[in-house]
Amino acid sequence: MLRFTFRQLEYFVAVGECGSIAEASEKVNVSSPSISAAITQLESEFGLPLFARQHAKGLSLTLAGRQMMERAKIVLAEADQLVNLARDISGTIRGPLAVGCMLTFAQVILPSLRSSFEARFPDVRMTQFELDQAEIFSKLRKAEIDLALTYDLDLPTDLEFQHISALPPYAMFDATHPLAHKSTVAIEDLAAFPMVLLDLPLSSDYFLSFFTQAGLRPVVKERTRDMAVLRSLVANGFGYSIANVRPLNDLSPDGKSLKFVPISGDVRAMRFGILTTPDADNMNIIRAFSAHCKSESDQGHLVGLKTI
Repeated sequence: MLRFTFRQLEYFVAVGECGSIAEASEKVNVSSPSISAAITQLESEFGLPLFARQHAKGLSLTLAGRQMMERAKIVLAEADQLVNLARDISGTIRGPLAVGCMLTFAQVILPSLRSSFEARFPDVRMTQFELDQAEIFSKLRKAEIDLALTYDLDLPTDLEFQHISALPPYAMFDATHPLAHKSTVAIEDLAAFPMVLLDLPLSSDYFLSFFTQAGLRPVVKERTRDMAVLRSLVANGFGYSIANVRPLNDLSPDGKSLKFVPISGDVRAMRFGILTTPDADNMNIIRAFSAHCKSESDQGHLVGLKTI
């Protein structure tokens, strides 16, 4: 009978992915001697060299090591599913929960959601990841996150979306812009002015589609992937922008005034919700978090997602 632990397998996988014991030590927050001892024990039990030791280049997996690591990942994943099944059967809400969030609104809703959910379920250990839409799809498929808070942008058929709220688009201006004090603006009104585009995968296509649908082309003068930078560019007169999530005050990060005006006409609202893999609903902790998000939204607690 082989004598090894899941913890030893975890250390083995960490070293295999990192390529060194020192980096693996930081990743799993365990001392280097403990990880080294675990690797030595596994090699003794398996009767195989798992790593080739190269002093200048660290550790590299042997052919046997690569094969064993792939199997070890499967064993660890199965063990996690067994634990999750036990929790679901018992109805317990506890354990780790990895949450991805669209980086355009992570700063205004995710910390608050984490705080309220962990206060309700103190045995949950949440970690958060701020991602663009393409990264969300990838990490869900690789099981690197359990769920994601995002928009319904070009959703693939192998993932499932649970709608929480609709967020109509609005135009953002500096205080002196000719359109800043209108009650509404149309895409036709915006087309002639310089634009600051939020240049994220899929998000940029969504904003530009408003102009394509109207047979127009925007005058894109600036691009940025960062919402805070976008607000500052707008407030300093580099152009208007379009967004769906409004900040909690009317100031840019550098303290200048912003104006927010609803966009009229046939422009699609973004739908905010939770994206998961099809089997995620089998996990009690994910069902609990989904219900919590819906409840917080219905009660108006997701203040960063209120429409203007």
